[in-house]
Amino acid sequence: MSIQEQLLNIETEAVTKINAANSQVELNDLRAFYMGKKSPLAEIMKSMATLSIEDKKVIGKLANEVKVRIESAVTERRAYLEAEEVNKRLKSETIDVTLPGKEFKVGTSHPLSRTIEEVQEIFIGMGYSIAEGPEVEVDLYNFEMLNVPKGHPARDMQDSFYITENLLMRTQTSPVQVRTLLEKKGAPVKILAPGKVYRRDDDDATHSHQFMQFEGLVVDKHITMSDLKGTLQLFVQKMFGDSRKIRFKPSYFPFTEPSVEVDVSCFKCGGKGCSMCKQSGWIEVLGAGMVHPNVLSAAGYDPKVYRGFAFGIGIERVTMLRHGIDDIRNFYLNDKRFLEQFKGEN
Repeated sequence: MSIQEQLLNIETEAVTKINAANSQVELNDLRAFYMGKKSPLAEIMKSMATLSIEDKKVIGKLANEVKVRIESAVTERRAYLEAEEVNKRLKSETIDVTLPGKEFKVGTSHPLSRTIEEVQEIFIGMGYSIAEGPEVEVDLYNFEMLNVPKGHPARDMQDSFYITENLLMRTQTSPVQVRTLLEKKGAPVKILAPGKVYRRDDDDATHSHQFMQFEGLVVDKHITMSDLKGTLQLFVQKMFGDSRKIRFKPSYFPFTEPSVEVDVSCFKCGGKGCSMCKQSGWIEVLGAGMVHPNVLSAAGYDPKVYRGFAFGIGIERVTMLRHGIDDIRNFYLNDKRFLEQFKGEN
């Protein structure tokens, strides 16, 4: 049998078997057998070394044509098998449109997220802009530029999480105020700074080592305590009801002077006295005061020209008071029974 006949026989045999292959695995095995390095076709190509130049040209051309036709048969059969597989899957995975659909439950915003959004909306309406800063803060911004130098007794009021000697988890969002003052370089400031803060504390019904707060800062010429009181009065009425009143009590914060604690008239009894307000008619909600001259000076402001006020309140505290929640830990337990109570609120 001539070499030409051998090549044509190999082609006929290979194409017949390839066209009869019923799986991709079988097809791959046939391709390796007829096209591999030890295939009959490869053996014939090796034997061409003994042929004349003219015969090599003829046999070489025919061998390449056979090789191309076998490869073409493999490609066509592969496409056919893939299409068959798709058709089988479509038949087996047919959707029964008569089956009842799956119920998709609608989620809801977390109550703390809602409080933050509402607080921001109130203050944006008063011309404030929202400012943010890092939660890992340097001691300089968290304490020293807020008039709390190293060794100051006020540091004992905040048991902090230090990472290094000069790096800590911020204990308040006040560093955002410092960064904003430095960025503004003596220009007026009117910002609200919400965010997470961290202090080592007992994890009980009213305390957490991590909580959220927002602080406000206004610095400009001719700012007075009356501006502070008017701002907080409006905020309290928007947040807790139009009939709410506020009162200031003297207090101490190192970064404000004078400093005040701010009480709001009890929204349960209207100021008459009940268990919620401990029969006093008032509930303490936040701290505030006029920005200390040392803080202004450290940030490059002339305290003889500029004055300002600042205030801060816990987001959890506002939410607990508004909804009568008695345990701060409920906000962080991811308990659906607790969270679903707020689903119907806007």
